[in-house]
Amino acid sequence: MLSVLSVGWRYLRAFAIIYLCLYAGNGLSALLPITIPGSILGMLILFALLASQIVPAKWVKPGCHLLIRYMALLFVPISVGVMSYTDILSAQFGPIVVSCVVSTLVVLVIVGVSSERMHNKALSKESKGD
Repeated sequence: MLSVLSVGWRYLRAFAIIYLCLYAGNGLSALLPITIPGSILGMLILFALLASQIVPAKWVKPGCHLLIRYMALLFVPISVGVMSYTDILSAQFGPIVVSCVVSTLVVLVIVGVSSERMHNKALSKESKGD
């Protein structure tokens, strides 16, 4: 019985932290003069808490694993909702495809350049250390 309560507490703590960050992001979004979605701000808050180790990663790991496990199921309602707008999507098909291709290429170039810079920096540190 104790292990069931322990596991339940871990999931409750993980989801409480995730939702608190989400609600903090929504509140911050309402206060800011610029329009940034509250969910994005909530993720940034959660990232800052995890990166600064104010919140240990092991506290949110059970909830994250559960959400990732069922992620495909969570996208079903969104996909069904998008299908009700097929007329708008078909009218805007060209711009949607162009924006997807351009954004993919931009991300590919940025990731390639930044990884090459990091690799070169690591090589220069190794050569200086030898």
